Amino acid sequence: MVLTNLYKENTYTMTITQDMLYRQSICKYAIKNGVTKAARQYRTTRQYIYYWARRYNGTVYSLAEKSRKPQSHPNQHTEEELKLIVNLRRRNPKEGLFDFYVRLYRKGYKRTMPGLYKVMRRLELFSKNRQKKPKYVPKHYQEMKTLGERIQIDVKFVPKECYSGEGKLYQYTAIDEKSRQRFLYGYNEHSSYTAADFANRAVAFFNKQGYDVKCIQTDNGCEFTTRFLNKNGSKTMFQVQLDALGIRHKLIKPYTPRHNGKVERSHRKDSNRFYSKHTFYSVDDFNKQLKKYNKEYNDYPTLTFKMLSPNQFAKNFMAKCNTCLTT
Repeated sequence: MVLTNLYKENTYTMTITQDMLYRQSICKYAIKNGVTKAARQYRTTRQYIYYWARRYNGTVYSLAEKSRKPQSHPNQHTEEELKLIVNLRRRNPKEGLFDFYVRLYRKGYKRTMPGLYKVMRRLELFSKNRQKKPKYVPKHYQEMKTLGERIQIDVKFVPKECYSGEGKLYQYTAIDEKSRQRFLYGYNEHSSYTAADFANRAVAFFNKQGYDVKCIQTDNGCEFTTRFLNKNGSKTMFQVQLDALGIRHKLIKPYTPRHNGKVERSHRKDSNRFYSKHTFYSVDDFNKQLKKYNKEYNDYPTLTFKMLSPNQFAKNFMAKCNTCLTT
């Protein structure tokens, strides 16, 4: 066997791997000292050296692995099937995949729909003018200017492992969008009655802090609204309570919890900081621990306010407002 080959300069764009360099060193050693000595030196077989020596032309690129992709498949589409797909697609260029598959099936096509999809992609038979779904562009967040301008309210279901009594517990949460101050209260019932009672307690809590509550924002839960249940426009007890308090009720877009993002984010914090460490045996015990935790939460520093707690931020904001009014 002739191991020497003329060196030809070729330009390649492929990456040189360590395996390619290893094979080149074996071939060079075999050309100089013979195949047997090369096999002993590199602790490999003579057949391995002969295999790569046949492909070696003096460049390291000739020692790259070739593609192992099969050139044919025993179950590939026949020429008649491909012709049927192309001709039928030409007459129905905008038809959906399933409807197009049904047309083929009625004409004797027996392949699967995933197989049809792969063939159509390979033949580029899908319409290129298909309109893409417009990319979601979030609206600019309307920053609140005063305390109590808008308060988010939501309900968190207490994990079962945290409650040793019968039934379920629910945490009602109200958070001010400006200061992130929160008010929490627990119930063993999830209804419009408890939502109305919580709204009354929350407004009283924020008024006591010096807030002027103007708007309450909620999701579209049945405890807050019946807009998707009846068409007669009847109000829930929660909405009636807000009307009595003179507070506007704002509903977020359906199935868009990110619009109530502040209260949703606070619920995730509750799971890590509170519910992973506490258990309750009654509603009274739940509210007792909630009250303590709520005080700790409102005194906890946040990066949003440059390590000020919600209570400190609200206090500084009120002091700043009073200073502006006096001057």
